[in-house]
Amino acid sequence: ADPSHLAATYRRFYPLFQQAYAEIGGPDAYFNDRLVEVIDHLLQAPEPDGPLRLEPAANGRFRYADPALESRSVGHKALLRLAPEQRAAVKRQLRAIRAQLARG
Repeated sequence: ADPSHLAATYRRFYPLFQQAYAEIGGPDAYFNDRLVEVIDHLLQAPEPDGPLRLEPAANGRFRYADPALESRSVGHKALLRLAPEQRAAVKRQLRAIRAQLARG
């Protein structure tokens, strides 16, 4: 998606986003602040050097064998599941969107 088009659409609907966010987060909460905070957080996801070891979890799923990775946020773990080139593409798109949002 074109970052400038996404940012324009976001600005158009921002009053609705803000209204809904204030209803669940309190009148002093700003949706835009949280959005930028989440983008920045996702951009800080680690870049592993190689394949990550997984181990079976009690619920029948898998977890990261490294406790430091397993304790990461859901967003970081989602990015870690991507191939390196996919992760890089997602981060490029996030940077471009953030830059468009910062332009106001």
